[in-house]
Amino acid sequence: MDRDSKSIHETILAMYNLSSYNTGDFTLLGIPGLEQYHVWISIPFCFIYLVAIVGNSILLYLIAVERSLHAPMFFFLSMLAITDVILSTTCVPKSLTIFWLGPQKISFPGCLTQLFFLHYSFVLDSAILLAMAFDRYVAICFPLRYTTILTHRTTLKIVVGISFRSFCIFAPCVFLVNRLPFCGTRIIPHTYCEHIGVARLACADISINIWYGFCVPIMTVISDVILIAVSYTLILCAVFRLPSRDARQKALGTCGSHVCVILIFYIPAFFSILAHRFGHNVPRTFHILFANFYVVIPPALNPIVYGVKTKNIWDKVVLLLFPHGTHWCRLKSGWAGAYKLEDSEMFREERPLLL
Repeated sequence: MDRDSKSIHETILAMYNLSSYNTGDFTLLGIPGLEQYHVWISIPFCFIYLVAIVGNSILLYLIAVERSLHAPMFFFLSMLAITDVILSTTCVPKSLTIFWLGPQKISFPGCLTQLFFLHYSFVLDSAILLAMAFDRYVAICFPLRYTTILTHRTTLKIVVGISFRSFCIFAPCVFLVNRLPFCGTRIIPHTYCEHIGVARLACADISINIWYGFCVPIMTVISDVILIAVSYTLILCAVFRLPSRDARQKALGTCGSHVCVILIFYIPAFFSILAHRFGHNVPRTFHILFANFYVVIPPALNPIVYGVKTKNIWDKVVLLLFPHGTHWCRLKSGWAGAYKLEDSEMFREERPLLL
């Protein structure tokens, strides 16, 4: 009986010691090697962040108030805008505080929250781009059945499905980090908490963290990329079978903005992931600087790309910002002709694409 009591006591003590390892704060240093340039780095960083917030807010407002934009395509676009705001806001305010005031502390729960929303937003962004590619595939390959296939109910199911999938992919990472004991240094040479960077500070085996944190998300994103590539291959096959050259140009024009956003998102994402896992010769300073701009540049560019390339959105932006500016409307009309987007009404549910 005494032996059992002693065993229970030792187990409770070990659990107490493990939990006490995770009660302290972490210190975020910023960008190692560029501390003297933090203030200068913060200037473009802050400007791009403001562009991302303002641009995505305008996009969300227009989609909410304009009935002509109440279509599945723009519903997915609004979801992308919300996710971009979450992605940038999760990291940028803390980063700017470090740039302006020096190294900052962050609690362990705060660190877990930040790394979850950072990675969750990344995987969700990828899933949204896949949903948008599916929308374009249905709109171009099955124009007469577009409104019957992508109903409000189907669209809602897609949104719930991709959100739940993204949550299930990265929720285990939080538990994998939370179980680790941090009995050594708590200094993070970065501007925000990310999964592997925090796990490497633990005084325990992190093999599960490394393999799960790398393999599961990368395989998920690769599967999204493959499906997006298949969708656009089928779209191109359908487009080049159209008899009219003008119709082909208009169809390609509708996909141009999506392809730009896809490239803006995936190219730096894959570079950052692979450099973090295999790029041992990549300077840490460059990797962290690149990672910081990655969380603000795509969110800032997405509303600009869609605003310029989609006539429906641009016209609403012009009317919102310049209600009496007829010169701007004429200017955009010339741009729209160059982009072959005069018939952007095809995005509406009432008019199937290329009908």
